[in-house]
Amino acid sequence: MSPLQLYPGDRVRLRKRHPCGSDTWEVLRTGVDVRLKCCGCGRIVLIPRERLRYRLRSAAPPETSS
Repeated sequence: MSPLQLYPGDRVRLRKRHPCGSDTWEVLRTGVDVRLKCCGCGRIVLIPRERLRYRLRSAAPPETSS
């Protein structure tokens, strides 16, 4: 199993939607736990890295404006 490579600013999509309807989250902090901010309502949650691995659908680097 390869380690989950996430960095602050990355956007992730999870398998289940948040009650606000959004399934996109922004990574705020990484470590043993990962702090995520909902892109829909701004709710902040802390999820253990191993649990996030199974809930993750896709991950993308932060969007850069040119």
